[in-house]
Amino acid sequence: MQQYFVKGEAKSSVVIEDKDTVKHMFQVMRLAKDDQVVLVFDDGIKRLARVADENDHRFELIEELPDQVELPVNVTIACGFPKGDKLEFLAQKTTELGASQLWAFPADWSVVKWDSKKIAKKVEKLQKIALGAAEQSKRNRVPEVNLFASKAEFLAMLNQFDTILIAYEESAKAGERATLVEALSKSSNGDQILFIFGPEGGLSPDEVAQFETKGAHKVGLGPRIMRAETAPLYALSVVSFALEMQQ
Repeated sequence: MQQYFVKGEAKSSVVIEDKDTVKHMFQVMRLAKDDQVVLVFDDGIKRLARVADENDHRFELIEELPDQVELPVNVTIACGFPKGDKLEFLAQKTTELGASQLWAFPADWSVVKWDSKKIAKKVEKLQKIALGAAEQSKRNRVPEVNLFASKAEFLAMLNQFDTILIAYEESAKAGERATLVEALSKSSNGDQILFIFGPEGGLSPDEVAQFETKGAHKVGLGPRIMRAETAPLYALSVVSFALEMQQ
């Protein structure tokens, strides 16, 4: 069954106003009167709804659904600005794997440089990708995308997290394997966890030290060195296995 995210509060009768959503519902999927879909409002609760009027794009809510597929912890993935379309790839795949936020920042060894205008357009594009991936994977929430114009802005946001983990290549090379397992074993439902990843060139020792002053811990992600767009997917898979699949 098709699922759509709707801005605002759930009401017994709701009119869909977002043009892209309306187009997909009534032109692509050709919804007609009495067809049923799942609508998810700002509260993250899924509700079964039926088309009451296809011309006015009005739905009537039928019932709340118990389906809850969010990770038990809130995971933010933060990456140094990568090259090409890797953020687009990450917006889709980290959403499918349960991330609550996707962040990116200008790392010391990032090759790309984006001004505020470029960042604004990029965020808009990535948010649409996250929305589509959240609908496809039947999420209860759409991840938020935030791109920081400076590393200082990124650093200023780190105090909100319960746990900060740096995926550091040198830790992986040294065979470090315990920190990630220990951090997840100590986590509680609802915790805010941040994973920091470098761009293609990795994270510089100076910025790793900056993150550590904010309470971050270096972790290895297994014995193999992964690409910038692969490591976040590995981390989210580990979180799911540790906190969902073994419960």
